[in-house]
Amino acid sequence: MTLRAVGTEAPAGGPSPAWSSGPAGTTTVPASGGVALALHRPASSRVHDHLLGGKDNYAADRDLARQVLDVLPQAADAARDGRAFLARAVRACAERGIRQFLDLGCGLPAGDNLHQMAARHTAGPRVVYVDADPLVIAHARALLVEGGNIAALHADLRDPAAILAAPQVRRLIDPAEPVALVFSSVLHLLPDPLVPLAALGAAAPPGSALVVSHATADHAPAAVAEAARRYAAAGAGPLLPRGVREIERLFGPFTPLPPGLVPAGRWRAGTPPSADGEAILYAGVGVRS
Repeated sequence: MTLRAVGTEAPAGGPSPAWSSGPAGTTTVPASGGVALALHRPASSRVHDHLLGGKDNYAADRDLARQVLDVLPQAADAARDGRAFLARAVRACAERGIRQFLDLGCGLPAGDNLHQMAARHTAGPRVVYVDADPLVIAHARALLVEGGNIAALHADLRDPAAILAAPQVRRLIDPAEPVALVFSSVLHLLPDPLVPLAALGAAAPPGSALVVSHATADHAPAAVAEAARRYAAAGAGPLLPRGVREIERLFGPFTPLPPGLVPAGRWRAGTPPSADGEAILYAGVGVRS
């Protein structure tokens, strides 16, 4: 089975040995599902990869990232703040005894991934990476699935029942043990994030955690609105920033740990920024009692 990608351009990091030529105007990448990818259009996962300094992105992704940075120059810093927050949040979860993690909307693999973050603080963490982008899952299966405690699942966050019923989740996530539900810079891509949050949260036992980082326009409304307009116009899907009160409501039965919902660079940072400036990413961790 192959993943067919429309367009012949190689990623920014150069061609991968796994890529092979297909019919005119296409390339193929080994993966399950035989899904066609239009690489001439940007994708949120690859735009985010470029903002993080990654190489798994294409010309359309880099062009949109530049358009966003033109009006929102702090976007790259926000992406890095979100990744650094994730590492601190995973540590906080592990210190509370959580050893299993659902990385929902995981995005492309980075230099330091969730299972590696968790392994620094707990023995034998179990991690399921979930994403609707088949290219993300192809990369995850090739680069992240290192052993029996890690799996990658191609699934849509808007169908939480399918996620909970997936064999990867049923094999690795014990429903009787606390689990960390990780939504790292993904809920602002969903028109109704309460759908997955409510269903997955209801299935999580006491002691479980909810990890959220979410775009906001609270501090730079005009610039964020223009960035969101450019994002949608480029065909990358909706970008839906929310205010602090809206994001707080997403936590539902999960009680935020101190310091609450704050700019991502300030959440339990050893050396927080001297000033938030025009923060565009909130972050927080909640625990279910």
